[in-house]
Amino acid sequence: MDLGTLKPTKGSISSSKRIGRGNGSGQGRTAGKGHKGYQSRSGTKNRFHFEGGQTPLMR
Repeated sequence: MDLGTLKPTKGSISSSKRIGRGNGSGQGRTAGKGHKGYQSRSGTKNRFHFEGGQTPLMR
């Protein structure tokens, strides 16, 4: 076995999902983001400190 002959095991690498490219793709329309809410909007980031409107544990 040489380093030059190594290749990934079968099934370990899958092609990436093309999100939001039409309803026929299965990932169209909402593109896996649901309907409403913060995460469905564009330009969102992970707000790790946000507690859903509850008074924050640390201020």
